[in-house]
Amino acid sequence: MKVAIVGASGAVGQEFLKVLEERNFPLDELVLFGSSRSAGKTYTFKGKELTVKELQHNDDFKDIDIALTSAGGGTSKEFAETITKHGAVMIDNSSAFRMDNDVPLVVPEVNAEDCKNRPRNIIANPNCTTIQMVVALKALEGLSHIKRVHVSSYQSASGAGASGMEELLKQVKDFAAGKELEVEAFAHQLLFNVIPHIDVFTENGYTKEEMKMFNETKKIMHSDIAVSATCVRVPVMRAHSESIWAETEEPVSPEAFRAACEATEGITVMDKPEEKYYPLPLHIAGKDDVYVGRIRKDLTNENGISFWCVSDQIKKGAALNAVQIAEYMIKEGLV
Repeated sequence: MKVAIVGASGAVGQEFLKVLEERNFPLDELVLFGSSRSAGKTYTFKGKELTVKELQHNDDFKDIDIALTSAGGGTSKEFAETITKHGAVMIDNSSAFRMDNDVPLVVPEVNAEDCKNRPRNIIANPNCTTIQMVVALKALEGLSHIKRVHVSSYQSASGAGASGMEELLKQVKDFAAGKELEVEAFAHQLLFNVIPHIDVFTENGYTKEEMKMFNETKKIMHSDIAVSATCVRVPVMRAHSESIWAETEEPVSPEAFRAACEATEGITVMDKPEEKYYPLPLHIAGKDDVYVGRIRKDLTNENGISFWCVSDQIKKGAALNAVQIAEYMIKEGLV
């Protein structure tokens, strides 16, 4: 089994290295690719030093079985044919192919079997906010069909990659030193602030990030579920949080949903509010699961249920989800 990481020097690329090692992923060789700027950098994997090769239009992927790509949508589109032409399966973390009809959009806990139909040998990793939400919604859907969802996200600096995390940390240091704060990675200063603006706005007043949640959820869950989202950037380093309200066809009790979450792979329930026990991004950063708490009946709708959901954006929201897809492919003999 020969695996490649494309975009090895980025935040998700670095997380790929950690996750593959943590899970003792069954590979014989790992090859790292990056831009001309990253080429020549070295990283350690299982005690062995690996050098980043420049991504080029050549036959470097001839013997690759699985390529984990996280180098941006433009790079994914440009190099997709180069990566897949010799049979490599491209598991792509960008938004380039997510809504293409001939590319499965997969969260293994929800729709792993979609991996079996991949005419272009490309599998798309969903948006981070969508991933954690649909894992939780899968548990609810098993109790009663979900008609609609309202969600507000509280997204960490990590959602903007390494540059976002670096900017928040620099703003903390500069504030402490009495310096003027610089703003580049986000629309406004993030420190001591929340920004209701992630990605660009579309004609309907929603941002692209919010529309990803609307469109991707339908595709992953093979459902007519309608999602209305407000995505907000908050001054947290890692792990996204979501406040979710869902309306089901039949009433679902908090007890039933809590039990369903506890029985669902990939979910950890933290739901003892009287003990101040609920998911916090501070404690969830670096962990694998989607964490659910604050489960309660909606006060305005008999068929409504509300809950709080936290997950590490770089881990489950990106690298881990892609690696879990690869693990499923190997287990099912699809690669």
